[in-house]
Amino acid sequence: MTQRKGTKWSKTRRSGAVFLALVICLPVVSQDSHAQEMRERRTLFEMMFGSPIRRDDRMYEPERGQQQRMRRPPPQRDNRAVTRPPAPRKTPSVVQMRTEKPGPVAKLENARRVLVIGDFLAGGMGEALVSTFESSPAITVDVRSNGSSGLVRTDYYDWFSNLPQFIKETSPATIVIMMGSNDRQQMAIGDVKEKYGTDLWLKEYERRIDALIALAKRQQVPVLWVGLPAFQSPSLTADFVSFNRLYRNHIEKAGGEFVDVWDGFVDEAGKFVTTGYDVNGQQARLREADGIGMTQAGKQKLAFYVEKFVRRHLDGAGPDLMKLDGSNLPALTSLPALGIDAQQVRTQPISLTDPDLDGGDILLGGKTPPKLSVTESPREKLTKPGLMDDAPLGRVDDYRMPAPAETAAK
Repeated sequence: MTQRKGTKWSKTRRSGAVFLALVICLPVVSQDSHAQEMRERRTLFEMMFGSPIRRDDRMYEPERGQQQRMRRPPPQRDNRAVTRPPAPRKTPSVVQMRTEKPGPVAKLENARRVLVIGDFLAGGMGEALVSTFESSPAITVDVRSNGSSGLVRTDYYDWFSNLPQFIKETSPATIVIMMGSNDRQQMAIGDVKEKYGTDLWLKEYERRIDALIALAKRQQVPVLWVGLPAFQSPSLTADFVSFNRLYRNHIEKAGGEFVDVWDGFVDEAGKFVTTGYDVNGQQARLREADGIGMTQAGKQKLAFYVEKFVRRHLDGAGPDLMKLDGSNLPALTSLPALGIDAQQVRTQPISLTDPDLDGGDILLGGKTPPKLSVTESPREKLTKPGLMDDAPLGRVDDYRMPAPAETAAK
């Protein structure tokens, strides 16, 4: 009985020891490790052959000699304005070819003068005209302009009293007039201030145009009147079209010339343009932001129109112009007359009916040309007269009756 109890107790102790060993061998499982175990649970295939490399695992795979790469969260954006320096712009490597303008030259003592008078447009055009003729030693340009002047406000600036003084000081060979852009205002006629655009205003304005031209013509030199360009304001443009018509009629009636610059500052439809072709044929800004003033390219374009007229009147004055007359023409070389005793070489006339057009039938080498065969080929016989040679004897297409061979045999 005692032995059985001991045996039973021994089994119980053995079972308890086994249970205790199992408890001790079990790993401590936490919530994190449980989650990791759930996340890293592998199949039997993966346990036997290894886990495949997933796309996400590559991002965490450590490289040799480096720490394990970790995906970092994107940085938070700051709502405050951050001033960053602008990225440097790359300058294209373009080789620009520049043509150097000839520098100014010393003017001759007897250089012929061009007097330019008028308002602010005349001042800009005259400034460009000075630059145009600075390389011409025989032409000089004098500009006498007043920006706000015109033919209407004689109380502000009187051209009728100042122009004779300018002519006396400069002794010009050509006079260029450009004004009228400030004349759209009331005019004082005696003690009456006449409103712009009335018949009395227009009549007085035409009288003043003739009076100014008459003062310029006293010098007995060519007088040019430069027309007004188009302006951005439609009302200004419409009025200046009428002004240009008056200027043209009166200057041409007095024997002067009208320089029309209208087409140089409008488009194909006749409308005002701010940007157009400059004197070099390149697109450039011609007018200022107010639609009235001229940029440097616009001033140069005005001077380009006037330059052609000035050079024509002062021909021979510039270094690039030369006057040809009886005094500077080269001497003519006369040929000696052929006398009766002079040795003359006559050439035998060639007949128009000569097929060779040389009057002979021998080549330059002196050899008689080979005679060409006149025997016609079978092709020529067939195509021209429609004849065909007889077929050879014995050929299948030999239809001669009776056959020559049979006749000979008999």
